[in-house]
Amino acid sequence: MEQKSIIERRFEQGLFASRWLMAPMYLGLVLALALLTVVFVRELIYYMPQVLELSVDKAILAILTLIVLTLAANLVVIVIFSGYENFVSKLDIHPASERPGWMGTVDFAGLKMKLIASIVAISGIHLLKRFMEIGQAGSDAGFGDNELYWLVVIHVVFVLSGVLMAVMDWLVARSGKK
Repeated sequence: MEQKSIIERRFEQGLFASRWLMAPMYLGLVLALALLTVVFVRELIYYMPQVLELSVDKAILAILTLIVLTLAANLVVIVIFSGYENFVSKLDIHPASERPGWMGTVDFAGLKMKLIASIVAISGIHLLKRFMEIGQAGSDAGFGDNELYWLVVIHVVFVLSGVLMAVMDWLVARSGKK
């Protein structure tokens, strides 16, 4: 077997080191997580003084908004940790710490499925919020029948995309090829 040339080895080492170019992107996602936290706290502060006067529908809409923000934040955390560990470097965290059990176990296929599941859940909650606003005074007047139709279509596309991704992953796993 012939040995690799110095140029080829250096090139491959450079390619391998290029994975660190992803690190600033994960740092950017940490800042996005901070942004979501600020928005979550702002929404919570907005609704807290109204808590005794909120109708059931308004309370549910407020809670759904907080759930969507939490799901989005969970998704960002999963992408940060899983992406960093899969594509950049293993996190050197002492096992006795509060390391979540899923860390280090979510591969790219699992990350993809968590991503699409979160998108479907967020889309479904957004759609539910819009349906609950139908006929309410003060609801977003920009949402008519046409907009609701497209929200449903987009949600169905997300659901079908998730099902197709799951089927593809199942077929790949069944064939034993990765």
